[in-house]
Amino acid sequence: MFGMEWNNGFTFGFLFALVLGLWAVINILQNDRTGPFGKAVWSVLVMFVPFFGFGAWLLFGPKATKNRIG
Repeated sequence: MFGMEWNNGFTFGFLFALVLGLWAVINILQNDRTGPFGKAVWSVLVMFVPFFGFGAWLLFGPKATKNRIG
């Protein structure tokens, strides 16, 4: 990874997907309104299908966390 040039599209895409995926999984696991099965399904979807999974979670997932207090 460190030997690659930063202008390589694959490197940027990989890092972008990694950061979005980690952020989404952390947010999914902190969601109190989703049960263990839902958390597992969302986490697997986000990690194994990064861009589609993150997009689906962004559209359908965080609605439950908007009303969270704290």
